[in-house]
Amino acid sequence: MLVDRTKENLERCKCMSCPSYTLGCKVKNVPVNLFKMMEDLDKVEHFEQMFCAFEKSHCIEEDKGCLCPECPVHAEYDLNRDDYCLRDGGISEDNCVAGFNGDDFNASEKEDKNLH
Repeated sequence: MLVDRTKENLERCKCMSCPSYTLGCKVKNVPVNLFKMMEDLDKVEHFEQMFCAFEKSHCIEEDKGCLCPECPVHAEYDLNRDDYCLRDGGISEDNCVAGFNGDDFNASEKEDKNLH
């Protein structure tokens, strides 16, 4: 289910409280976000918050903890992934902790064999 891009959902969103959302990212993006909130959010392409509804962050580069499972928006829309800030659509459940899936691992094995 797609997350509705509403001001109500933005108010309930936990992204701004997430440890991965650094002070630098907040300082850089809060003014831009405020202007975008005055627009029709369905027409906004990118928003540095509520990444489950928009796209991954253009600022967050490192997972320093994830609040997605504690977020009321995450719960209401029955989302089953975390780290929406780092990857569009979040990190799927079948990926390992490091964020690699089996295809990535198999590709690196093939590259290693080609080197020998």
